[in-house]
Amino acid sequence: MLLFLDIGGSMDDHIAACEELFSAARSEFKHLEHFYFHNCIYEGLWKDNRRRHSEKMSTWDVLHTYGPDYKVVIVGDASMSPYEVSSAGGSVEHWNEESGKTWLNRLRQTWAHTVWLNPLPEKHWTYTPSIRMIQEVIGPQMMFPLTIDGLERAMRVLSR
Repeated sequence: MLLFLDIGGSMDDHIAACEELFSAARSEFKHLEHFYFHNCIYEGLWKDNRRRHSEKMSTWDVLHTYGPDYKVVIVGDASMSPYEVSSAGGSVEHWNEESGKTWLNRLRQTWAHTVWLNPLPEKHWTYTPSIRMIQEVIGPQMMFPLTIDGLERAMRVLSR
């Protein structure tokens, strides 16, 4: 299993829930690799948040290292400027040559079994354009709330 975790900004409010998920996931899976990103997945990921600016790894390398049999869980609130999803240069942290949507499409093409866990209450998702945009890219039924029920539903989808 590959676990991609959004950190920083609006995700700071959800650190405790994400840490619990990460701790639980470690004990449940024989092979778990984790990566961090901020807001949207772009060309770089990191394994240690303290070294996020000095030790980034290429997302291309990750895409080519792990085979299509891997299951992928992305955890993030998907709340960002719509430009971060739709446009080159839309990232708030750096100049991204390609849009977040482009990278998410690559991720989905590499790993068909991908779900997104969102810590925001599901009833609020329709109010944020970027959440709808992410849902369109990863699949309309592939985003789940970061709750016990949401985790169970996501795991059922991944086990198909």
